Amino acid sequence: MISNQILQNTIEGLKEIAGVDLCVLDTDGKVLAGTSAEQDNFVNSVIAFVESPADNQVIRGYRFFKIYDEHQLEYILVANGSNDDVYMIGKIAAFQIKNLLVAYKERFDKDNFIKNLLLDNLLLVDIYNRAKKLHIEIDVRRVIFIIETTHEKDTGTLEHIRSLLGVKSKDFITAVDEKNIIIVKELSEGDGYPEMEKAADEILSILKAEGEDVHIAYGTIVNDIKEVSKSYKEAKLALDVGKIFFDDKDIIAYSTLGIGRLIYQLPIPLCKMFIREIFEGKSPDEFDEETLTTINKFFENSLNVSETSRQLYIHRNTLVYRLDKLQKSTGLDLRVFEDAITFKIALMVVKYMKYMETLEY
Repeated sequence: MISNQILQNTIEGLKEIAGVDLCVLDTDGKVLAGTSAEQDNFVNSVIAFVESPADNQVIRGYRFFKIYDEHQLEYILVANGSNDDVYMIGKIAAFQIKNLLVAYKERFDKDNFIKNLLLDNLLLVDIYNRAKKLHIEIDVRRVIFIIETTHEKDTGTLEHIRSLLGVKSKDFITAVDEKNIIIVKELSEGDGYPEMEKAADEILSILKAEGEDVHIAYGTIVNDIKEVSKSYKEAKLALDVGKIFFDDKDIIAYSTLGIGRLIYQLPIPLCKMFIREIFEGKSPDEFDEETLTTINKFFENSLNVSETSRQLYIHRNTLVYRLDKLQKSTGLDLRVFEDAITFKIALMVVKYMKYMETLEY
């Protein structure tokens, strides 16, 4: 079904060109869109016209037209004006709206197909058969972008996003829940992950300029339409994992998640057991702010003592003292690679557990 806003925009454009007032009603006589500030009550006239065999008719000085979706009567169009060509303009308007119905029906069919494809609701043979019927290419490179904004989505939101982003005709924008907007993006042969990052950054800039609080995640590039759901699952995982381990980033790619995506799939009891065994009942996030800052900066500088002390504006010996103190309390020496890995994983595990606790409330 065409949105009322699209109908309104269409007939306003036609009126601007032809100077004829137009009104679109449903088969019960309810006004869906109109160009005149003062709309007559057409209910009785519409009911009489619907029951008549005529496709167009003059009633009370107005020209009425029937608009069908295949063989189903969908809309009544009413044209009114002093122009002698009211009949011709009404016919053109009815033809335009009928074409919109066909286009939106095709979009609906494609949108329904893409949703089922993303959610793995189709058999392999159905994927190829329906893609062929809908004229969707099978063996082209695609990637999934998920856009998370702060408000719930509706048809109007999707149309707004489409108009803002100006995506090319072979891309698809849809939603499978109230939270996220999904872009199924078709790629050129030479496009790789640098181009994906650039595209995500452009989307972010456009939506932030609209005042949206946005997070974007994307999966890996796939080469066949049957693998689109794989890229969607990766993008969804990237969005979730990004909130835990990369909360300072607005854009996150599945390929950059690293060990975070492994930790995210660990059961909580196993995580608790790991922390208990490594730190003997303590938790690495219980350290004071100074110690945590030292640890994080040490990791950022790849365990380089000199660079870390320089960035912390402390003497090298002060940093060594802090690391020695940490070793005594935990048994882990962050200057030793294996101990540093254990500590880094422990910090990530604790962050993951805390995030999961927030979801339970």
